[in-house]
Amino acid sequence: MIIRNTEIVGEGGGPQIDLFADASATDGAASVQRVRLPAGVDGASPHFHTRSTEIFYVLEGALEMLIDEDITVVGVGSLAVIPPNTVHAFAAGPAVATSALIVLTPGVERFGYFRLLRDIASGAAAPSELVAAKEEYDNHFVDSPVWRERARS
Repeated sequence: MIIRNTEIVGEGGGPQIDLFADASATDGAASVQRVRLPAGVDGASPHFHTRSTEIFYVLEGALEMLIDEDITVVGVGSLAVIPPNTVHAFAAGPAVATSALIVLTPGVERFGYFRLLRDIASGAAAPSELVAAKEEYDNHFVDSPVWRERARS
């Protein structure tokens, strides 16, 4: 199976997501996207997935990642594997733009999630829609004092 089409969500100086393959395009095997973050920009708030392992491969820069209660830096060429039910978050390092390939396996239909984030950012959708869709997109947000403290430093 070869997938050639890419949709880009988000441009103009903020996070950009290149949507490569959704679960429906991979017979449920994976959802694949690339995230590009300007230096110091958050990619995702603390959350967990119940049905998928999420894999991050850093292509450029460095990701600051929350994994459970620890914050670590994942550099170029490194892989972070986040099992189901593991709280995680990520952001670009403070001094360098970052790009990472992200794979969820088994796949979950996620393209709608990224489009919804775009719509919330533009005011076209309400944040409550994201909470209502947590089961559909298997994205469960949680509070993390460790991640909050990192943002304050």
